[in-house]
Amino acid sequence: MPLIYKICPDALWSEAEAKGRFDGAPIDLADGYIHFSTGAQVAETAAKHFAGQERLLLIAIDDGRLGSELRYEPSRGGALFPHLYASLDPKVVRWIAPMLLKADGSHTLPETLA
Repeated sequence: MPLIYKICPDALWSEAEAKGRFDGAPIDLADGYIHFSTGAQVAETAAKHFAGQERLLLIAIDDGRLGSELRYEPSRGGALFPHLYASLDPKVVRWIAPMLLKADGSHTLPETLA
């Protein structure tokens, strides 16, 4: 199963773990689905939407664990992005890594995003 990724502020994720579900960040709630990125998309997503932000987590999920509520839909430049039309159960997360902020405002990402 391919991994997909959610970039999330650590405080928001802590709330989700305490509640037993992640309903999304404000942008997700406004759009009606939880935004994810593929491994090939996550660096661009971080640069475009999260530059300079501290205390972020990169959350990896097997896309096959999300069922029919996960859809790959055209977005930026026609690329297909994973969108989840349901809450995310924190128990399906494969791994979580901190995204450390570098001096230039970009973030560290794990070397392997597969």
